Amino acid sequence: MRVELLSDVKKRNNRETVMSKMNRTFALRRQEVIFDAPMICNLQERWPALFHPAEINAEFKRITTMPLQSRFLSQLDYLSESLLKVFAKRSGQQGKKLKDIAAMMTDDIVACRESLIKGLCVYLNENPDILVQEYTDMTEATALSAEKTTVGIYVSRDTPGNYSFDVGIIIEGVVVLKDLDNVAIAVAMLFELLYSVNMSYPSQLRYTFEVIQKVVMGLDA
Repeated sequence: MRVELLSDVKKRNNRETVMSKMNRTFALRRQEVIFDAPMICNLQERWPALFHPAEINAEFKRITTMPLQSRFLSQLDYLSESLLKVFAKRSGQQGKKLKDIAAMMTDDIVACRESLIKGLCVYLNENPDILVQEYTDMTEATALSAEKTTVGIYVSRDTPGNYSFDVGIIIEGVVVLKDLDNVAIAVAMLFELLYSVNMSYPSQLRYTFEVIQKVVMGLDA
């Protein structure tokens, strides 16, 4: 069935078949992930469906019985006012950075969510530029930079600060997802992938992901 899935994911309008087989192979896949701890590139070869947004959401629900994307975004929106109050209490250089991030927040909910996530990194003394790497074009030089990334999100914009036209996820130097809608969705997907493939959170972003897990998602709170 795992081998059948390799060709099933390439067929158009085959979502129900893929989901059914992914459901039935869940126990095998979890055993493989936990006991064999394969590299991401190997996991991608054996279970390519696991790296599609719809299946990422489905896999998270299989593991936790909880919806991923809808819960992450709704909880981030719900916590936004409290987070901004907490950010405002910080002083010094860190407080200035948080004020600058807060000043970038507009009525655009997509931009607000991205700013909140970056503000959370700053508040926890972590670097948001490690989580989200921005490029104005994906040239060979930036591709080489991506290969050195252990865990992160890349954002390609036509000019700095403008809307992104490509958002993707890198794990172990491999682009595992691309063409995502925005940074907030990419963070949700990255969190789920780390959670489902049983990877430790990257040390430079450990606290940010712990807050996402325990506060935003309410897992092992």
